[in-house]
Amino acid sequence: MPNPLIQRIPKPIRSVLRRIYYFPLDALDALLGRRDELTPPRGLMFVGDGDFRRTGEEFLKYFIDLGRLGPGERVLDIGCGIGRMAAPLTRHLGAGGSYEGFDIVPDGIDWCRLNITRKLPNFHFTLAGIQNKAYNPRGTVTASEYRFPYDDSSFDFAFATSVFTHILPSALERYLAETARVLKPGGRCLATFFLLNDDSLEKIGSGESRIDFRHEMEGFRTSDARTPESAIAYPEERIRMLLEKHSLALNEPIRYGSWCGRKEFLSYQDLIVARKR
Repeated sequence: MPNPLIQRIPKPIRSVLRRIYYFPLDALDALLGRRDELTPPRGLMFVGDGDFRRTGEEFLKYFIDLGRLGPGERVLDIGCGIGRMAAPLTRHLGAGGSYEGFDIVPDGIDWCRLNITRKLPNFHFTLAGIQNKAYNPRGTVTASEYRFPYDDSSFDFAFATSVFTHILPSALERYLAETARVLKPGGRCLATFFLLNDDSLEKIGSGESRIDFRHEMEGFRTSDARTPESAIAYPEERIRMLLEKHSLALNEPIRYGSWCGRKEFLSYQDLIVARKR
């Protein structure tokens, strides 16, 4: 869970502090050869709090087992960060498969191009021109207006991990619409959410949830009213309605996560798989 106090430190300062903090460990890793070539230095990582490699391997299993991702398919990574999901996919996608990822953080895209695309030309990374004060101040469009830079019906499989948990309603609907547009008929998508339903709301109310989501906004809840994008939860019924609206048929059941204090779960966030009609 993002620390609200840390989130209020300007992103450029946070990036510098992170690199300074992790410099001794990164230098030691390089000296001892402990870091594999597809894992970025700690000082460059800006996504998630979990173990970089372990999280990537966890989701590769979901992509294959739940999303039925085959080695010869064309894949889209929505919000690819610094290659956490791309790295394990380099072992799964064969010569007939391909990967496209986009993100708003220039440092992440630059690292992926240098360390992945140079070795694997079927893996491509695109900097999205979305305006963001912290990560991409030179962006020219808002997330709610952004058109994915790919043709209609061009992907077999798309995924968004820890993306829809950080975007506002107008951007969420736009991204779902664009996901449906670029998927082939019958194509699948996998996405993670914080879903509000009777179970999770009860646990939030009783204090069991790791994220309190105490601030009610228009159409969602957040843990930080000053910076809502730090963590956003949507009503489950709203997500079901949006999927239906954009011709994405939900593959039941939803795999609920542990974030709200559940004892039985698959992953940390709630996980949805849908298929384009």
